[in-house]
Amino acid sequence: MKTYDDLEGDGGSNIVEQVVQLGGKLRSRLDKIKYKVALMSGKGGVGKSSITANVASCLADRGKRVGILDADLNGPSIGHLLGVGNDAQLKMKDGGVDPGIGHQGIRIMSMDMLLKTADAPVMWTEAADATAVWVSTMESTAIRELLADTNWGELDYLLIDMPPGSDRIDNIRALIPELAGVVEITIPSPLSQHIVAKSITKNNKMGVPVIGLIENMATYICPHCEKEGRLFAGENIRELTEKKAIPYIGKIPFDTRMSQTGRAAGNLFYAAFKNSATGKAIAETVDNIENFLTK
Repeated sequence: MKTYDDLEGDGGSNIVEQVVQLGGKLRSRLDKIKYKVALMSGKGGVGKSSITANVASCLADRGKRVGILDADLNGPSIGHLLGVGNDAQLKMKDGGVDPGIGHQGIRIMSMDMLLKTADAPVMWTEAADATAVWVSTMESTAIRELLADTNWGELDYLLIDMPPGSDRIDNIRALIPELAGVVEITIPSPLSQHIVAKSITKNNKMGVPVIGLIENMATYICPHCEKEGRLFAGENIRELTEKKAIPYIGKIPFDTRMSQTGRAAGNLFYAAFKNSATGKAIAETVDNIENFLTK
């Protein structure tokens, strides 16, 4: 019996050509996108997806062509925030699938759009003993296909809503070597700062440009008097950015209306309340992101 080493070439599987074709397809999609930016945090629950959606809203309001890749495969929420769910009618065209069109014409692709029901989980296998390496490989392959098989078209920005943790940035950097940078997001709590500091350190060691740090839920806005109050106890986040030598690019107050917009309301917070204190803070954050990229 022959072993793998006895086979000539790829044994007739044509796998090399398939890999080359897939790489070319991915490249043809990405070459039409000017800036690719990942938004991430080492910790979940910091409002990362909400920030991603509203940064996209602000960019779209400025006339930019924007897309969002929901890279959080197991906990996708971008579709819900932008009004595109599993009932979206996806259309095949030009060897790919057209993205969902969300609020303000923002193009999105998310696992949510590929599931049969809104509460269906992502199951990579029916086996209970699937290894972490196998699952990680499946997730990496899924991200590649979402990027390569989506007809993004010409975009000024592709925002990548990353899952919690810092390990997935390895896959994104491998797929998008020209990644313009990452935006780190934290809340003022000491635990969140501790974990995001690790994420920043990893990106610096990998040579991934860190556009800056956003302090989300820095304060809260009273819905009655519109005054700001302290929401979390924690150390000064500006000191963290100084220690890590990265820009402090946004201090965004929590507004209860943030949780009331999205699919049900038919719009995004920024589009509806851009003149609020939180809306202005989002706009200032986007100013800093654009200034970093253009310089």
